[in-house]
Amino acid sequence: MPAVFVTYSLAYLDRANYGFGAAAGLAKTLHISDARSAFLGSLFFLGYFLFQIPGAAYARRKSATRLVFFALLSWGVLAALTGVIREFWLLALDRLLLGVAESVIFPSILILLTNWFTRTERSRANAIFILGNPVTVLWMSAVTGFLIKAVGWQMTFVFEGIPSIVWAFVWALVVRDRPRKAPWLSKQCCGQLESELELEQQALPRMANFRATLRLPGVLLLCIQYLFWSAGLYGFVLWLPTMIRAGSARGIETVGLLSAAPFLLAIVLMLAVAHFSDRTLSRKNYIWPFMVLAGIALFVSFMTAGRNFWLAYAFLIIAGACMYAPYGPFFAIVPEMLPNNVAGEVIALINSCGALGGFAGTWMVGLLQALTGNSRAGYFFMSMSLLLAGAIIQHPAFIRRSCD
Repeated sequence: MPAVFVTYSLAYLDRANYGFGAAAGLAKTLHISDARSAFLGSLFFLGYFLFQIPGAAYARRKSATRLVFFALLSWGVLAALTGVIREFWLLALDRLLLGVAESVIFPSILILLTNWFTRTERSRANAIFILGNPVTVLWMSAVTGFLIKAVGWQMTFVFEGIPSIVWAFVWALVVRDRPRKAPWLSKQCCGQLESELELEQQALPRMANFRATLRLPGVLLLCIQYLFWSAGLYGFVLWLPTMIRAGSARGIETVGLLSAAPFLLAIVLMLAVAHFSDRTLSRKNYIWPFMVLAGIALFVSFMTAGRNFWLAYAFLIIAGACMYAPYGPFFAIVPEMLPNNVAGEVIALINSCGALGGFAGTWMVGLLQALTGNSRAGYFFMSMSLLLAGAIIQHPAFIRRSCD
């Protein structure tokens, strides 16, 4: 789990630091419009969308650990190049390829976790893995602002891309695809764990192939729900520094500290929600309330953004934390609905839809910011996306023992 956590943390560092580059004057330095800057931020998610399902298929049939190793090397180089390239279209290609390199990480590691953790542990395992997201944004928000102040946004991208390249070799040394391949696990423990996982598989409905899952209403609704969830979440993450700076007129290092607060609360909520979800073996009821709360909090922030910065900021903290809280139970649903011969590809499909939502969210929030000159319209867009995500997960197709 520490290796998984660090890997996803580095992946999130190299995708989310773009927002700080934008807040620090990327558009001005490269002589591009704010609309083009928003487009650059969103291109990552278009690349992220393209190779999710092929990557998941390779991870399931061959090796998740090998795929992650090459992805770490690739995205480390591409992330560092973000600070080197000066031509707009080359930078656009770089951000697109960065998305492609990182697209295999999420489904590959979730497949890896299904080989190691049983149903009673799965939500917590997912939560610790996905904690790499808010924990990274937390320390990155605090550190990146000061780093930009010291060396500029270009060198910050270079410095923050190098750790992924180094970590690739640590990953290759310590992580194994299955318990039976781990030299530190006894044969007795390995046999017990794999027997329990096999019993869980026998209790699930048989599915001939991935195509058969597309006829299940629950799968399609999960895809749509995650699209709206990601539109709100990624719009929030990538443009939070810009929104805070526009509203508070503070220096980039102070913006970094203020941007960290929502993610500190998110860490606490993610661990608590995952714990109670595993204890009750309930999933859906630990998802939709937080989506609705996040949407309402963003709407209140939208209403107060032009009048009272600190009140709007307080509701941003609540919204950010609630967006992250349900990740553990959400990604425990699919392995409890479907057997492992299709679960990985279905997770990749859902995450692909999330990538499309991330593309739409980052582009729309950045574009609305550029068109209106303030962040209020972006708050409203994210609020409606999250409220829709909360409503969709309440659909009757989800009323089943594995996710209620």
